[in-house]
Amino acid sequence: MFLKQLFLGVVGTSFGVFAAGGVFTVLISVGLIPRFAGKMHVSKKVFLFEEAVVMGTLAGDFLSVFERHGRLGDYIIKNQIFGTGRTEEIWYIIGTALIMVFGLFAGIFVGCLALAIAEMLDTIPIFSRRIGFRHGLGIAVLAMALGKAAGSILYFAKAVYLHGGM
Repeated sequence: MFLKQLFLGVVGTSFGVFAAGGVFTVLISVGLIPRFAGKMHVSKKVFLFEEAVVMGTLAGDFLSVFERHGRLGDYIIKNQIFGTGRTEEIWYIIGTALIMVFGLFAGIFVGCLALAIAEMLDTIPIFSRRIGFRHGLGIAVLAMALGKAAGSILYFAKAVYLHGGM
């Protein structure tokens, strides 16, 4: 039993490292972090931005794996931090504000990532001309779009987001 758990732990950690490597590879290949630093005129601190992205990713990973340790709201309500009877109301307001701030920054990040990837897509026509792929490029792009749409429809039709599997 111990060897099975050890094997699953090693495999799970390895796949997590591979997935994180893929995410960081995309961020590096589109040049998102240096672009942020350049737009904010703090290009001397680009390594600080990169470390912040890595630390934020690790914090999110740990909070998703060890969920019970990240339940700040349960702790605040259980211990009545803001006083008896008012803690739930105050925490609801604070929690809503925190979710709004997180949503704002997550939206900014996703929007910048989408724009950076869109700029990378400008290279597809140049690449296709260089390799002589002149006919059928529209069909290839349409096939990718239809595949993405079919996957999204299947994801929502089967309610995969509720239980994580088909």
